Amino acid sequence: MTTTRRKFLSTAGVGAVGATLATPAIAQSKIVWRMQTYAGAALAEHVVKPAIDKFNQIAGDEMEIELYFADQLVPTGELFRAMQRGTIDAVQSDDDSMASPTAVRVFGGYFPFGTRYSLDVPVLFNQYGLKEIWEEEYAKVGVKHISAGSWDPCHFATKDPIRSLEDLKGKRVFTFPTAGRFLSQFGVVPVTLPWEDIEVAVQTGELDGIAWSGITEDYTVGWADVTDYFLTNNISGAWIGHFFANQARWDELPDRLKTLLTVCMEQSHYYRQWWYWGGEAALRVNGEKMQLTSIPDEEWAQVETAAKAFWAELTEGDPIREKVVGIIQEYNDVMQKAGRPYRYDT
Repeated sequence: MTTTRRKFLSTAGVGAVGATLATPAIAQSKIVWRMQTYAGAALAEHVVKPAIDKFNQIAGDEMEIELYFADQLVPTGELFRAMQRGTIDAVQSDDDSMASPTAVRVFGGYFPFGTRYSLDVPVLFNQYGLKEIWEEEYAKVGVKHISAGSWDPCHFATKDPIRSLEDLKGKRVFTFPTAGRFLSQFGVVPVTLPWEDIEVAVQTGELDGIAWSGITEDYTVGWADVTDYFLTNNISGAWIGHFFANQARWDELPDRLKTLLTVCMEQSHYYRQWWYWGGEAALRVNGEKMQLTSIPDEEWAQVETAAKAFWAELTEGDPIREKVVGIIQEYNDVMQKAGRPYRYDT
């Protein structure tokens, strides 16, 4: 399959009366993009397909986006390179999962304790300057950062109950790269597998659990059918993910289609805000497939404290990462001082 496929429609010239020459045929091309999401088919039905369907409907004969799910065209870990080369035209993913070569990679997905609520993400990007940083970093590597949004919080879904930090030791868990690096200090063994293989891996014992999502996703994609327990403590309040495009393909679009694409992607972010927010609460209360467990607050405080040291470790003297961490710290300080409902001790 080619990088960009175009379907040409032409109309035959009609000969005019007398000496008038036939009108030349005018070829009209439809722009066709291939986009791959990091989400599997069941999850994509909520987190990206509605927005792409709406875009295709409005764009009509001008443009069509062909949507592919996790690992369909390329493995998720190769998404960035494939987009950069133009093998695919656009991507929905977090920076971490797609192996972004930028300095901001570590903040994609679930940055440990960087956020508490889903609204934290759009505020950080639109009011605290992260949007400009992401745009600049991706422009350096030939990729257009279109927009950022948030998903659900990150919790453990496991076969065995987790009621203490001791219970985490030795657990083989599917999670995001940076989150896995952080959790490994508590004895967690991070495992990388194709997204569609996770359910079977839990059933066969290759995995002891998943730290990839909140409870809404566990139910939606079938993970609640193979795990028995859900840990209410989370390591991040909201996933940070984005829409990206190959810069050359983006530059080729007329401004109207750029605007339409951006609006549809922003609407997708909004859908996830309320879908996850309502689902997380409803399934904790009414869900019947998983038993809720918790680690005591005083013990979980060790994990929260470790996150701050982890932030310092991740910067490693990198000025871009230091700037992002500084913004996250500033933001959380403002939220804490603002008090309820922004921040308060639970």
